[in-house]
Amino acid sequence: MEDGAKPRDLKDRTFEFAQLVRAFVKQLPRTLSNTEDVKQLVRASGSVGANWIEADEALSKKDFLMHVKICRKEAKESRLFLRLIDAGLAKSNVVARETLATEARELTLIFSSIISKSG
Repeated sequence: MEDGAKPRDLKDRTFEFAQLVRAFVKQLPRTLSNTEDVKQLVRASGSVGANWIEADEALSKKDFLMHVKICRKEAKESRLFLRLIDAGLAKSNVVARETLATEARELTLIFSSIISKSG
């Protein structure tokens, strides 16, 4: 976002997270381990937003909670793969990786809060 503020709507925020992950991985060194970790990261980051859409459209409270728990799980996985990725020597890649890992952690905390308040 231009002013550094994060979207308040989780649909927008999770979409932006997945979009930023995709931009980040295009800048990474092409190594064997990065190739595999990037595949997992791209899937997990997109799954956060997809499952939030599913939760938002849930047919029951149980369905809602299940999808929010999946959101939390995928956000945790995203953070793991961000930590595993070799960002190379470019300082901008290291900063971007840390920023995305922080966002994944914040999303995890948000989903944890939703779960605890809904359960």
